[in-house]
Amino acid sequence: MLFADQLRISIIPGGLPAVGRNRGARLAETPYVLFIDADIELADTTLLRRAMETVKRRRLHCLTTNIRCPEGGLMDHLMFAGSNLVQRVASWGAPFATGMFMLFSRAKFQELGGFDERALYAEDYLLSKQVKVRRFGILRGHVRTTNRRFKRMGYRKIAAMFLNTALHSFDYKYFLRDQNYWREVSSTEAN
Repeated sequence: MLFADQLRISIIPGGLPAVGRNRGARLAETPYVLFIDADIELADTTLLRRAMETVKRRRLHCLTTNIRCPEGGLMDHLMFAGSNLVQRVASWGAPFATGMFMLFSRAKFQELGGFDERALYAEDYLLSKQVKVRRFGILRGHVRTTNRRFKRMGYRKIAAMFLNTALHSFDYKYFLRDQNYWREVSSTEAN
């Protein structure tokens, strides 16, 4: 492991992502906290260094990057390219990030109250959209992921969820409902 001598890794009890992420963040003693999903690969060995340089230089509260799925098919590439494009365009006026890669200022994270543990859907989106435009950034490059979500739920379902998230952006109660995401995940993992 490239950073093994610099990392302190702990397995903590969690629950839904917001709960586990908040518990992990409370253990952090560093000025920045990085949240990534379990299926993310940091293949670019310069990504973390560049991310830290960028947040410090630009005094950002939240930094994200693009997502790619190298082993996926054409639809996977199109879906992630579309997501990256929407995120880039939104960053000019209403920025958001996903939990696939979110580097947060720990102080700002705490000030915002962390991830809303009542949120049953898109808790990462809810938190990141509270960051002001000038304090949000998207780093050049990408992290790698799998197409597990698409395999599990299908392209249409994921695209519909993404669209509904955007359409309900200002309806906070929408995110306090499951939107069938966890039922879908649980039922497809059981099969």
